[in-house]
Amino acid sequence: MTPPGRPDNSAARPVALLTIVRGWGRIGCMGFGGPPTHIRLLRELCVEREHWLEPTEFEDAVAACNLLPGPASTQLAIFCAWRLRGRPGAVIGGAAFIVPGLILILALAALFLSSAPPRWILAAGAGAGAAVAAVAVHAATGLTPASWRAAQANGGARQLRWIGYLAAGVMAAAALGPWLVLVLLACGAVEITTRIPRDRAGAPGIANIWLAAGGGVATGGLGSLAWVAFKVGALSYGGGFVIIPLMQTDAVSHYHWMTGSQFLNAVALGQITPGPVVQTVAVVGYAAAGLPGGILAALIAFSPSFAFILLGARHFDRLRGNQIARAFLDGAGPAAIGAILGSAIPLARALTEPWQDAIFGGAAILLLALNRGVVLTLLLAAAAGIILVLAGAVLPP
Repeated sequence: MTPPGRPDNSAARPVALLTIVRGWGRIGCMGFGGPPTHIRLLRELCVEREHWLEPTEFEDAVAACNLLPGPASTQLAIFCAWRLRGRPGAVIGGAAFIVPGLILILALAALFLSSAPPRWILAAGAGAGAAVAAVAVHAATGLTPASWRAAQANGGARQLRWIGYLAAGVMAAAALGPWLVLVLLACGAVEITTRIPRDRAGAPGIANIWLAAGGGVATGGLGSLAWVAFKVGALSYGGGFVIIPLMQTDAVSHYHWMTGSQFLNAVALGQITPGPVVQTVAVVGYAAAGLPGGILAALIAFSPSFAFILLGARHFDRLRGNQIARAFLDGAGPAAIGAILGSAIPLARALTEPWQDAIFGGAAILLLALNRGVVLTLLLAAAAGIILVLAGAVLPP
């Protein structure tokens, strides 16, 4: 009989936990470039080199993780480790994948958020931060074609709803801040009620749960940090950039844990370090409560991903075929793309110096016209910031 917590179709010869630590830790150290890089490295390891998973099984896992809220590539890493060694493998593999980037981003947070960081560090952060809005636009444009093709394949009414969801996401990210979460849920609920008979659709009442939960932690402190981190980990449909406007409003405007410039630095750090952009929440946590706050925020943000896999990996086949889950994502997905695109508006508004606007324009050209990589663009923006400030440009407040 299969031990509890172990997948029924595990490999005939169990993979050593130390092997998982080494393999997943290597990906965690080398995973610059976001989810596409993570997925490619996981496929090379698990399918092409070690043959632990069949190609179709891996592709099915990618599709199932994309149906879940939260960082999909992190969930895929946890799932692949679960597939090899059950729950112990999932916990160890997921931790090995996450921890290298987390250590690096917390070390950089300590440097950037120190009481008196070197001037060149501030200049590098201001330069990289100026490019973040362009990175958001680049992320949205990369997700749009596949989502639009899926809508086109289902007729004109579906296309009109897709445009409406996208527009709702843009407007919510630009204007509503923390209420963006409810707009994503509402778009998913609308698509469910449009396509699924009402007696089978239970999602419209979800918004009330989030409102009630959010009301209990609006006063600040570690409870508020935990709530922000949970929203980041549980509601990042379509990519980590979805939660940027939510975090920006909470961290800068509501709780005043950091300035607008510091938040831009935080997002840039989440892009240039290995691991998912969701790790940006660790910088927010560090600004709120030091190193314990950074660790707490990361633990809470990644907890939903572990829970989804540990409790639900056996049901991935049913999830892929679930009409309600599919309909919800077909509504929330375009809204999430719109939210990523809309997040560029508050990020661009946070720029305070003319030279930052110039870097933003240059980054947009590199990413959108010349198709250069995100990490390279951010590093060039940081270098430009250093050069300009050393030449006499004014640092943002």
